Amino acid sequence: MNDPLFSVADSRVLITGAGGAIGSLVARAFAERGAIVALHDYSLEKIEIIQKELTTLGGKVFTLSGDLSLPGNCAATVNEAAKLMDGLDVVINSAGINRRKPISDVTPEDFGAIMAINFGAVYFVSQAAHAIMKRSGKGNIVNISSINSRYSYATNSVYAATKAAVTSFTRTCALEWAKDGIRVNCLEPGIVKTMFTEPLWGDPDRSRWLDDSIPMGRLANPEELVGAIIFLASPASSYITGQAIVIDGGLVTGGDWDSYK
Repeated sequence: MNDPLFSVADSRVLITGAGGAIGSLVARAFAERGAIVALHDYSLEKIEIIQKELTTLGGKVFTLSGDLSLPGNCAATVNEAAKLMDGLDVVINSAGINRRKPISDVTPEDFGAIMAINFGAVYFVSQAAHAIMKRSGKGNIVNISSINSRYSYATNSVYAATKAAVTSFTRTCALEWAKDGIRVNCLEPGIVKTMFTEPLWGDPDRSRWLDDSIPMGRLANPEELVGAIIFLASPASSYITGQAIVIDGGLVTGGDWDSYK
């Protein structure tokens, strides 16, 4: 039985970073539940493959590509998505990049590139979405932040700073836009086992350290983020805004100093 409390059927959903491991799973989840989906990614080839797959399954799916490091492209993407879907109800900001380096090795170009996608794109996509959602009096924005917003790893300084900014921005959006009927929340996942994080879990020593640090003893799988996103985009979370949901296998609960006895 379909539960209307968690229904996203007929919702018009824009997903940025839809060609990635997490974004593509989120796209599938919405399409399978009857949403109309606009997929955005820098690589049109990636999302056209996903579009074909989801269309075969009966989904109504559109594709958009472009460089979201440019604020003008962010607004153009949102406006085009709304045009294609005849409106906009949900935005999932999941586009992101990283360049892992010690602080002393980070260049201005590194800093600018990571900041532009991880925070700038979230900021300007949300800004453009607000203008459209305000006219309809309702909307949901879900930002993909990171556990790095509150838990630091070495060689991750710029990435962590952008994710802290995303979490903070989420709260401010929620505060300013509640009067417009728009809810804004974010997820703070721990390290998710994807190609994006393979330099971490692909190294035996790092992998062992990560597993030992997490109470549940393993990294997250991409599928384990989908339920929270559907929840935040559905009527089930109608009184939740400005919140960060931590999905980390218990990492920030603390550490066990007797575990190595």
